[in-house]
Amino acid sequence: MTNKLNALKPTGRYLAAPVAALALAVSGQAMAEVTLYGRAHVSVDYLDDGAKYSKTNVSSNSSRLGFKGTHEISPELTAFFQIEQQINFTTGSNDGDSASFSTRDTFVGLQNSRLGAIQVGRFDSPFKTARGPANLFGDQVGDMRNLTRVGNARFDERYDNTFQYSSPTYKGLGLKLAYSVYEGQAAQEKDGSSNAASLSLTYADGPLTAALAYEKVGEDNSRGKRNGVRLASSYNVTDDLKLVGFYQTIDYKSGNSALRKQLSSDTYGLGGEYRLGKNTALKAMWMTRDADDSDYGADMWVVGVEHKLDKAVRVYANYAFMDNDKQSKLTPWAQARSAKPGATATGT
Repeated sequence: MTNKLNALKPTGRYLAAPVAALALAVSGQAMAEVTLYGRAHVSVDYLDDGAKYSKTNVSSNSSRLGFKGTHEISPELTAFFQIEQQINFTTGSNDGDSASFSTRDTFVGLQNSRLGAIQVGRFDSPFKTARGPANLFGDQVGDMRNLTRVGNARFDERYDNTFQYSSPTYKGLGLKLAYSVYEGQAAQEKDGSSNAASLSLTYADGPLTAALAYEKVGEDNSRGKRNGVRLASSYNVTDDLKLVGFYQTIDYKSGNSALRKQLSSDTYGLGGEYRLGKNTALKAMWMTRDADDSDYGADMWVVGVEHKLDKAVRVYANYAFMDNDKQSKLTPWAQARSAKPGATATGT
């Protein structure tokens, strides 16, 4: 079950480059519009790994609380900020750093109506958000990230210390370019090899929505050198029927040969959503992870029904099944949830 909130007041800051000496500070006191928002997403799950674990759990699924604000500097230029924290409704913890109120997307930036927007902070990479068009079961049992976000080769990240440019939308096309001083290691490194670069091209017009993304991470970071390509799309065949498709290829370049074969993979799938009524939809998706080492592949099937009680509140029921190859130990509940018993990731 999910619920959304919305209105209040704080402060956001800053971009600082040691060479360019570029800085931006936005004061909450000057904000014309500041909003308190949130999302409460809690589920009751029966989880069975087919081996030793078979129990009922209560899970908080990417629930959050945040503040965002805008301030018009001129008719064409607007300053904006956001501070967002993950909340665990089942334990009272925040699922993150207990000393920080910015574990999720937290940034400050400037937007020009003709030139686009720049922002700096900690937020989802363009590669991560590119899964959106095909993301039928986001933050639920059966989330596609249970196959796409595996071990040290995963890319669905919210990077620290990131600069991003977002272009204006032109005839349905949009561009995002992001560069991350990965994990704050720039002060120690000599050649920038711990940094990450991510970009996406999106299209949304008429019945078609699509995203193409590329991301590359340098070798000198905690999970090793890797790059990936992602394509996601959705197409409204009729007012009641939407079809989705997804493809991702990951090339993992660190570690020994065996590890690289376990983590380098192609992941793809097809799905659909059919409206049974004004507020009720039936959803289904099949996905497969084809690792270079065939013993580490997996298939996932998900079906679900969702009903909207109103614009802000919905209830749903899902069934997800994971079929692992010989050495794979993936589950359909490992990602974006507080209840993930027995969940293991290949290569970690």
